[in-house]
Amino acid sequence: MSRATSLTPPPDAAAPVRHPDAPAPGEVLGAHYDQCFGCGEAQPHGLHVQARAGDGVSVTAEFTVQPAHQGAPGLAHGGVLATALDETLGSLTWLLHTIAVTGRLETDYVRPVPVGSTLFLDARVTAVAGRKIYATATGRIGAPDGPVAVRADALFIEVKLEHFTNNGRPEEVNAAMADPDQVRVARAFEVNP
Repeated sequence: MSRATSLTPPPDAAAPVRHPDAPAPGEVLGAHYDQCFGCGEAQPHGLHVQARAGDGVSVTAEFTVQPAHQGAPGLAHGGVLATALDETLGSLTWLLHTIAVTGRLETDYVRPVPVGSTLFLDARVTAVAGRKIYATATGRIGAPDGPVAVRADALFIEVKLEHFTNNGRPEEVNAAMADPDQVRVARAFEVNP
C-alpha cells in the first residue's frame, strides 16, 4: 500500500492542460533570467540547463556536468543534480503560463554521475489542484534512453508577481523590471525564487 505525501495529488486533482499560447513542442524555452544559476547564461559556473517544450505538459533538457559541479572527486555534487532537476521541473510552468515556485522537491539518487557526463532530463506535470502543480522528472546519463541516474517528484505553488518584487533584492528586481524587452521581464519572474 502506498503512502500519501505532500507530493501525492489529491483525488480531485485535475489533469494538466497545456496553455494555448505555450511554446510549440520542440521549441527551446531559453533562460528565464540571465542571472539564474540553473539556466542563466551570465553565470559562468551555472548549470546552463536548456529546456525544450515537449508534448502535452512536458519538457526535456540537457545538462553537462563541468568540473565546477563536483562533489566527490570526478562526480557531480548531489545538490547540483537536484538543481538541474528543479530547473527542468520549474520550466514546466511556462507551458501552463503560470508563475510558480518550488514548494517541495524530493530527489532519488540512483547512480553516480561522472564529470563530463551529459544528463538528459525529462519532466512532466502529473496533476493540478488549485494553486498546486504536481510534477515528476527523470535524469538519464549519456542519452535520452540511457541509464537512470536521478529522479525527482515536485510540488510547485502558483504565486503572484509580488512574491518576487516584494521579496527579491531591490537592485536585481529593479534591473529586471527596467529591461525594455517585456517578454524578458515576464520570463524573469517565472520560476524558482
